[in-house]
Amino acid sequence: MWNSILSIFENLSWNKLLENLQYQPDSPMLFSTGLFLFLFLIFYFFYNKIRNHLTVKFIYVILFSLYFYYKTSGVFVILLLIVATIDYFIGHGIAMTKDKTNRKLWVTLSILVNLGMLGYFKYTNFLYDTAVGLFHYFGGMFGNEPLQQVQFHPLDIFLPVGISFFTFQSLAYAIDVYRDEIKPVKNWLEYMFFVSFFPVLVAGPIVRPKDFFPQVRNKLLLSSSQMGEALYLIICGLFKKSIISDYISVNFVDRIFDNPSLYTGVENLTGVYGYALQIYCDFSGYSDMAIGIALLLGFRLKINFDSPYQSASITEFWRRWHISLSSWLRDYLYIPLGGNRKGKVRTYINLIITMLLGGLWHGAAARFILWGAIHGVALAVHKWLSGIFGWKAFGKDMSPGKRILNTLITFHLVCFAWIFFRADTMEKAFQMLSQIFTHFEPGVFLQLISGYKTVFILLLAGYIIHFIPKNIDLKIQEQVTRLSFWGKAALLSLAIFIVIQMKSSEIVPFIYFQF
Repeated sequence: MWNSILSIFENLSWNKLLENLQYQPDSPMLFSTGLFLFLFLIFYFFYNKIRNHLTVKFIYVILFSLYFYYKTSGVFVILLLIVATIDYFIGHGIAMTKDKTNRKLWVTLSILVNLGMLGYFKYTNFLYDTAVGLFHYFGGMFGNEPLQQVQFHPLDIFLPVGISFFTFQSLAYAIDVYRDEIKPVKNWLEYMFFVSFFPVLVAGPIVRPKDFFPQVRNKLLLSSSQMGEALYLIICGLFKKSIISDYISVNFVDRIFDNPSLYTGVENLTGVYGYALQIYCDFSGYSDMAIGIALLLGFRLKINFDSPYQSASITEFWRRWHISLSSWLRDYLYIPLGGNRKGKVRTYINLIITMLLGGLWHGAAARFILWGAIHGVALAVHKWLSGIFGWKAFGKDMSPGKRILNTLITFHLVCFAWIFFRADTMEKAFQMLSQIFTHFEPGVFLQLISGYKTVFILLLAGYIIHFIPKNIDLKIQEQVTRLSFWGKAALLSLAIFIVIQMKSSEIVPFIYFQF
């Protein structure tokens, strides 16, 4: 009897394990989930055994990366294989072609493949909806009834997770080969290793080929300090994502943005401040974990967030926020458009175009385009006024008083733009602004704090941590690196325990998974 009962429980556990290992659309595998941490420990144990056997390492990491992507996007893992294969051969085609025109044709093919695929999955329904809107507009203008009767029915198009990131990486490879900045890799496995590298596959940071490939053939020699740094980054990322971002999102921010008209202006404004912290902790938390995991594998990736809300100008903000994307847009869009080489007016136009397309990259909706427009115009205005008044772009070059004032102005400009980025519709965005400016009611603030004590504690903690001077952050990191092996293991266990205690019952995917 007892053997039968034990057998039932064993079967239940085994079936549950198999179920968890399969693709589940509502439960993507995140860095912050127990399943990933469990699988990564097993993966890392064997990785250390084969890390210096190059071909075996390529195959092993590629297979794990493909499985990781399968757990987020299912059969669309095939899409990743197709992109990598096409751009691998395009890279060789560019390198073997000496004729300038033919080289342009090769790189144009890469652009068409990558942006065409990105366009289909991200923008087909947006363009379809826009076309229907135009039909209605012109039908009403010219009294054309058939045009007015056209209805928008969204096509059932699944957006593969991380498509914006791996297409940008693959496209950068083809362009860099075309510019003779790198040589094409010698074998497909090495290129597939780069495109599918799981720490950065689904939400960045966007890794440049010229930064990644020189590290591929290096032997893994992980020092104690590097191990401590990686552990520190992973713990910080877990804390930001699973404790701060997820909690304030589920318990406060989402409620405000879902129904802004039900709340006073002070509640809406607090919701905006909450979202500013949420998206920073969510995305920088993912980046910290990605960089830390990559470091454990022997790859040093560049920082992706550098305390962006400490910026004293919008120009500085974009040197600190999502650095891998802003630098990608600069090198592959802004500079090819002419950058600042074709006069002041053209420079301002190039900045606005770059940010408009950056907004569109984030999402196929008017609110994302408006978000990009706000930043583009702000960058152009700041550059124009800097030319007239000699304004400094970076806080370190300003007096303390001016730095504080400019930081407050920049932060609130960024928060204003976040309203359009986060709101589900333009209508809700304007409802929120209306509540803030016409129904502020500051008298409910103490009641608000009383009702959301934990949320406000995490908000305060998050902003304090964000504004801690860099030298203090480095000292804390040094203390972690000095811990013994068991001390580091205990610290990681404590972090995981706290995450489990604070974790929401529902899965909260990383915000940038949708981009």
